[in-house]
Amino acid sequence: MRLPDLQAVSWHLVVADEAQALKNPDAKQTKAVKSLKAEARIALTGTPVENRLSDLWSLFDFTHPGLLGSRKAFTEATKKMTHYGPLRTLVAPYILRRLKTDRSILSDLPDKTEILAWCGLSRTQALLYQKAVKELEETLSEAEGIGRKGKVLAFLMRFKQICNHPSQWRGDGEWAPEESGKFQRLGEIAETISARQEKMLVFTQFQETTGPLAAFLGGIFGREGLVLHGGTPVGKRRELVRRFQEDELVPFFVLSLKAGGTGLNLTAASHVVHFDRWWNPAVENQATDRAWRIGQHRNVLVHKFICRGTVEERIDALIRSKSELVRDLLEGGGEVNLTELSDEELLGLVTLDIHSLGE
Repeated sequence: MRLPDLQAVSWHLVVADEAQALKNPDAKQTKAVKSLKAEARIALTGTPVENRLSDLWSLFDFTHPGLLGSRKAFTEATKKMTHYGPLRTLVAPYILRRLKTDRSILSDLPDKTEILAWCGLSRTQALLYQKAVKELEETLSEAEGIGRKGKVLAFLMRFKQICNHPSQWRGDGEWAPEESGKFQRLGEIAETISARQEKMLVFTQFQETTGPLAAFLGGIFGREGLVLHGGTPVGKRRELVRRFQEDELVPFFVLSLKAGGTGLNLTAASHVVHFDRWWNPAVENQATDRAWRIGQHRNVLVHKFICRGTVEERIDALIRSKSELVRDLLEGGGEVNLTELSDEELLGLVTLDIHSLGE
């Protein structure tokens, strides 16, 4: 049925699965879903607060319109909050929260252990990083307004690329493993997994990184793995998942975070690597849950790569503090709005900590 046909029916119940997709009230799909006539509505989501508290308002605008007031009133009210107690009291009767960690819900789900995999910078990475910091400082002295925000985002992406591998930033296609601390750390982890004859998932934000990672891992495991990213045809994705789940000779699966982070069942893997960090923990958690889900019979070990002394280390600390604030209301994650930092705060965030490089 098409949307006009759905809108013509007065439904007894409308259920929105993966309801975090309704977090943006201005999106066409959100408006379309909210336009359906129904006596009752239910939203199903593991991340009701994915980015910011306004996500919660949009979900309740679907399930209980008017309960949290207008969008403007809600935004103004939450800005003044020093704690979330009153808001939590208001929404609690309408939320049924179930967590995988609750043994009374899933008593047979194996344990999940998350560790920070600290990586050093190669000499080339450190030089490129320092150069980028100096260029950012010069740029900030001249930038303002919308132009400043765009340049800050571009530099943050540049820092992430340099931390991954110099070739990702330079675009030279070489990808020599010894030039990247992350590649060396990944090699150490992959050797251990290979010796145990276990399987691993590797997530990266960047499509252009999936190929070099797969080539590198293929040399370590002695066998080819699989790759899935935004350019992978939809019809091929199911076959890739089937091969990974059923073929014991397929040792690893490299996936771009956006394309492979939701909707896939990859329980054949007992190791998950986040090669570069998506600065929203809810998105990372959804990707991890490709392996840590019903059907998994082994403990899952999650490795989150961080280059010591760089913006990655400081962003990790900011995300964890932000998550604690959001957790006061609901389990979930919060993005850090880096473009709103002052010049001094931003430079303090990205400056390379030389003393950490040798640790």
